[in-house]
Amino acid sequence: MSHQRRVYVIGRDLEIRRLLTEHIGAVGAEAWPFASGADFLDILEHLAPACVMIDMDEGDVPGIEIAREMAAREIAWPAIAISGREDLQLAIEVMKLGAIDFLRLPVKREQLALALAPAWDALERVVEADESRRAAQERLSRLTAREMDVLLALLGGRFNKAIAHDFGISVRTVEMHRAHLMAKLEVRSLAEVALLAPQAGLVVPSAGAAARGETSVLAGRYVRSDCREQLSALARRLSS
Repeated sequence: MSHQRRVYVIGRDLEIRRLLTEHIGAVGAEAWPFASGADFLDILEHLAPACVMIDMDEGDVPGIEIAREMAAREIAWPAIAISGREDLQLAIEVMKLGAIDFLRLPVKREQLALALAPAWDALERVVEADESRRAAQERLSRLTAREMDVLLALLGGRFNKAIAHDFGISVRTVEMHRAHLMAKLEVRSLAEVALLAPQAGLVVPSAGAAARGETSVLAGRYVRSDCREQLSALARRLSS
């Protein structure tokens, strides 16, 4: 977990950034300060998962807009909002967007430590989910386009004979595709595939949609950059 003990500190005020950086270092974490919210958002998709501290009062990009943008990109890193104002409405709004805490300035070291404790736990869950997702996506990316078609039809409740009719192939060919995809996915049953698919962000079509030949889509959650090429290829396959 040591590589995850990182906090991105976003705020224009230099003294606040320095104070938070000192507190973060004192609790055994590493601070990455950003004076510009725009700079943070520009490189957001290239950053490793970490906790985020957002100054809601100062910045070229309002803190609430940074929180909104993270939510829009479905980046679920634990965020802590800080403000010198006692603004209940602001606190409610930013926490609805996913912030786990709202701290009043000036922030004491003990307050920061207490706020970061659940943040580390939340970050660990995010990273574990991301790793599981990446592994599931890698396994699905092994399939050919036709194997993916057959997989989606099977998960949509279609039987081998119906799939053969839908795709204009023989039942024997469907059985062959089914055997190949099960081997590539390293599973022994369709039930295991049904558990794997949502881990990869695959939305399985209903039986009716499968019968109409509709494809599924990938949920747009955050994926680390080293998995992005595989995900793009998989998305193209699903939409073809």
